[in-house]
Amino acid sequence: MHDNEKNAFSSWQMNCPVSIPTNADCVTLAHGEGGRLSRKLIQERIVQTLKNETLLALNDAAQLPQVNGPLALTTDSFVVSPLFFPGGDIGSLAVYGTVNDLAVSGARPLWLTLSLIMEEGLPLVILDRVLESIAEAARQTGVQIVAGDTKVVPRGAADGLFINTAGVGELIAPIPPGAPALQEGDELIVSGSIGRHGIAILAVREELGLEPLPSSDCGSLLRPVEILREGIGNQIRCLRDATRGGVAAVLHEWAEASEMTLSIDERSLPVSPDVRGISELLGLDPLHIANEGTMVIAVKLGAGAEAVSLLQSLPESADARVIGVVKPRGIAAVTIRRTLGAEQPLDDPLGSPLPRIC
Repeated sequence: MHDNEKNAFSSWQMNCPVSIPTNADCVTLAHGEGGRLSRKLIQERIVQTLKNETLLALNDAAQLPQVNGPLALTTDSFVVSPLFFPGGDIGSLAVYGTVNDLAVSGARPLWLTLSLIMEEGLPLVILDRVLESIAEAARQTGVQIVAGDTKVVPRGAADGLFINTAGVGELIAPIPPGAPALQEGDELIVSGSIGRHGIAILAVREELGLEPLPSSDCGSLLRPVEILREGIGNQIRCLRDATRGGVAAVLHEWAEASEMTLSIDERSLPVSPDVRGISELLGLDPLHIANEGTMVIAVKLGAGAEAVSLLQSLPESADARVIGVVKPRGIAAVTIRRTLGAEQPLDDPLGSPLPRIC
């Protein structure tokens, strides 16, 4: 094995939960050429791990049962680096990220497609581990992966593995009307501690040497959304998972759509000690840092306490808090009352403090 091949191979070990032997079988360009190796990869690894009746048919297009109501469709791509991080990996992230987009849109997730863009040299044991995570996340969320695709690109062109998904869900009434419906007095809530995903990726990628490592909030929002819909369905204005750009990006999008001012209180924000400490050390604002299992919720005036009580009954949203209110449009679209000092504008994120986090 040449030195450059050894260096490339050792890079796969970064935070990988499985041991990679030096003679491990790897993805080759031939795996992407549609011949025997392609069929072997798809049938023996992908389909056998993710198997369901629709996928086993191996048709060019999945044949799906009829759904009575309207559908929601979303698509997403995942290029996170490293592939494995405390609390998840690119496989579970792809499923949860797609399912969460459907859930906060008022849909019950039904089906996913899965496209894998693999780099030449990707050890097959890593691909197997990612596929196992995908299968487990699909089981937990009750979705079926019904169609997909594989491509292989030359070494160095894809940083290991990229994933693209599409998700289909059935819209269920009442559907939250969305940000344009926000009114004065509406209460703003976050479902959990903020900034955990971005900080977990940062700590691993930059090798900060923290013990224990911060853990991502990568997970499903299905149960928190369901318990809100069942408990206060007609009181919900809008929901949004706070991924890239964090909570601040969601608030600015809602302020623009509603032409209102969204005002929050820093003292109400749930921030874990490790996220707070690392953010202060690096000069970051947790409001700008990505989440992958935390959402922002707006409810009608007076419904905030009940919404938080419902969310706190679940372990995945036990840190839910009311963080602010909707006000008539003032000079700033989004404002924050800091722990020390007066109310001030909250900047709209211009870019992620850390790229490649999802």
